[in-house]
Amino acid sequence: MSTNELQDLLNNNKRWAAQTEDDTPGFFSRLLKQQTPQYLWIGCADSRVPANELVDLLPGELFVHRNVANVVVHSDLNCLSVMQFAVDELKVRHIIIVGHSNCGGVRAALQDLRVGLVDNWLRHVQDVRNHHQDWLEQLPQDQRVNALCELNVLEQARNACQTTVVQDAWARGQSVTVHGWVYGLHNGLLKDLSVSAAHADDVTPAYRRALAALHQRYEAARGAGPASTAVPTAAQGSASTSPQG
Repeated sequence: MSTNELQDLLNNNKRWAAQTEDDTPGFFSRLLKQQTPQYLWIGCADSRVPANELVDLLPGELFVHRNVANVVVHSDLNCLSVMQFAVDELKVRHIIIVGHSNCGGVRAALQDLRVGLVDNWLRHVQDVRNHHQDWLEQLPQDQRVNALCELNVLEQARNACQTTVVQDAWARGQSVTVHGWVYGLHNGLLKDLSVSAAHADDVTPAYRRALAALHQRYEAARGAGPASTAVPTAAQGSASTSPQG
């Protein structure tokens, strides 16, 4: 990136800061004192899925963690530290795992593509693929990536529920609900996959219901033929070949 391109970013920042202060006088002085987000967003690193913009929230209203393919791993101290700070210190009320259609990381995991160091990280998504492989292979080729994107959200939401951070919060009676959403690159819309859990006893029933609903939706689309719009296909939106997306 040239110096001029970097200067463009700095100029953009000046315009944004001035416009934000004009629209909401005193915004930055209030933001300086504290952040009070109600939501922790755990999403993909893909540049096409900017968290705050998608839900129209200002700085300070959404706590964000992003990685390749929106994975929650019990050995990932980065993610766990973010979760712990969000839940224990900021007292967020909602943790939202957000995947997106045509995810390059999910595609790489599904198709065993070798892309470098990130291959090791994507083993977690391949574990999801392997667990659901028999069902995935029944789907048309152009639906498998997005089906795995949604399955990955369900599994990562369940993983988040099983972390000590969330389990301890529930044990002490703290109000924290874990959700799973998917963002459609083809239409700009977020979809709730209905895997929400607010208590330890909710996790397995919510996961089973959400998984059954996902199966039903994709199988209905398969039966409806190519004209069906019930689920997105790889042809809808630009399929990224980069593992970050």
